[in-house]
Amino acid sequence: MRKSILLLLLASCAFAQAQRQAPRRDPRIKAPGEDWVQLFNGKDLKGWKEIGKEKWTVEDNTIHGQASSKQYGYLLTEKDYKDFHLSLKFKCEGDGNSGVFFHSKFKDDSVDIVQGMQFEIDCTIGKHTAGLYGDGRQWLVWPSPENETVVRKGEWNEYLLKVEGNHYQARLNGVQMIDYTDPAPRSFDGGLSLQLHSGGGGDMRFKEIWIRDLSVREAPKP
Repeated sequence: MRKSILLLLLASCAFAQAQRQAPRRDPRIKAPGEDWVQLFNGKDLKGWKEIGKEKWTVEDNTIHGQASSKQYGYLLTEKDYKDFHLSLKFKCEGDGNSGVFFHSKFKDDSVDIVQGMQFEIDCTIGKHTAGLYGDGRQWLVWPSPENETVVRKGEWNEYLLKVEGNHYQARLNGVQMIDYTDPAPRSFDGGLSLQLHSGGGGDMRFKEIWIRDLSVREAPKP
């Protein structure tokens, strides 16, 4: 009994010593994914970069993307993201095709995208909104046929997008649209981009854009 009590006391002392030596985390610094962070402040395009010659403005707490040419146009985050959960609302006010790209990178001074995939946005029924397209492989996965009518043209649609490694999920207006694991991913890190497709018909609005950044990155070397 005496030996057991002694061992218990030694273990308690060791635990207390470890607690004293453990570094305290600054409560102001959140761990990856601990908080939702606002990507669009509702006032201006701070934190975003325009790619191409399409028109991106802020109106009534929304990002308004309008085609002013027949080329592609993108609004790219200044920050890169690996793994994340992204929540936003979009409204199709025209017939143009759009999307939310991730892991996207562009040629210098060009709208040519060199890597990245997109969660599709096209409010025309049967155009596979929430499907995955890109990285030089075109379509990777479509929603099931019964979910093609979930998107609502001329109304606000709620999008929840999840990228964790090579596992991608999209939920649209509360409906799970895709749950896909990519057997051969080609891109792993890069910006998020709102797109206006080429052709000149783009007229899109976005608002309430929030992200949980799950990326774990190595600390910069001193």
